[in-house]
Amino acid sequence: MSLEIKVPPVGESITEVVLSRWIKNDGDAVEMDEVIAELESDKATFELTAEQAGTLKTIAAEGDTLPIGAVVCKIEDGGAAPAKKEDAPKAEEKAAVAEDKTSAPVAERAGDSYATGTPSPAAGKILAEKGVDASSVKGTGVDGRITKEDAVKAEAGKKAEAPKAAAAPAAVAAPAGSRSERREKMSPLRRTVAKRLVAVKNETAMLTTFNEVNMKPIMDLRGKYKDQFKEKYGVGLGFMSFFTKAVTEALKDFPAVNGRIEGEELVYNNFADISIAVSAPKGLVVPVIRNAESMSLAQIEKSVLELALKARDSKLTIEEMTGGTFTITNGGVFGSMMSTPIINAPQSAILGMHNIVERPVAEKGEVVIRPMMYVALSYDHRIIDGRESVGFLVRVKQLLEDPARLLLGI
Repeated sequence: MSLEIKVPPVGESITEVVLSRWIKNDGDAVEMDEVIAELESDKATFELTAEQAGTLKTIAAEGDTLPIGAVVCKIEDGGAAPAKKEDAPKAEEKAAVAEDKTSAPVAERAGDSYATGTPSPAAGKILAEKGVDASSVKGTGVDGRITKEDAVKAEAGKKAEAPKAAAAPAAVAAPAGSRSERREKMSPLRRTVAKRLVAVKNETAMLTTFNEVNMKPIMDLRGKYKDQFKEKYGVGLGFMSFFTKAVTEALKDFPAVNGRIEGEELVYNNFADISIAVSAPKGLVVPVIRNAESMSLAQIEKSVLELALKARDSKLTIEEMTGGTFTITNGGVFGSMMSTPIINAPQSAILGMHNIVERPVAEKGEVVIRPMMYVALSYDHRIIDGRESVGFLVRVKQLLEDPARLLLGI
């Protein structure tokens, strides 16, 4: 008796998945609840487990797109699954095989015979179809007989000689180096990201405003307390917690930046669910820190670390990647100096962090060197006015350049 393993429901609005990888092979013995495959939707990757012990009989192949409820494999009772029966070769293929066996090249020939220059039936068909004269083909079979392989080579040779016969301009030297290319099917995640980004560009009035932040106060604070912070909370003190905290404070002063448009209504959130853009092995994912406005720096750092590890291991759930109200993305970790991040719909704004570079700036009438970071706020002008967008970014800058305000709430 065998049990069919089907694609389980994985969330609202998801109608199909891709079988990204078989962890167990066809014919392998599997245990109850053992992971046998990985399935990938347009939002997350999840595991498929065996619902009983037995022998795995695969049905779907890696890369197949499967609707919810489709049969992926079977678990059969008892020993190893029977080997797959190969389709019987076609009559023509049998003839060709037999012919090849009898027409193996010989090293020496005593002389020509009736077979010399005579094509085999399969070779004759190929030569006739391609318009190649049998007398121009040298046979390598027994007694000089023209084999199917000879006919194929003659066809290739004719194609290669055709350009030479035609009057053509001087040949252009081939470029040096490799000219190969590689193609691969887009993953559901990449397809979804592509569609969403194009939709945002087409459906929003997106603008970007810029500012710069003197990171010295935060860097000094981190340098002074990072060891004590890690010893007490078990996690490092990074820049993301400062930016997240600054954003949640600024959102209180500029609620439109934390809102969205639904139909003909404006929706304003009285909470801050901050989406953090994370680069994962299969593409960009955006897990959410819920109610970040009520968290301490340590709680934010722990949440960021936990979500980043899940993203790296493709363990994020759909619930962990939906429902954010504002997004932060850090292109600076890859060396980006400045960019215009694209809004993460249906949100109305996204903050872009960039790399920190020491630059000369003026302070109290003197030129000094400071670690500076450009920050960018992309926003939907339909809901956020220029005054609000600039004011929000200035508020974030003030909080970051005077981090004591983050602790005092002023």
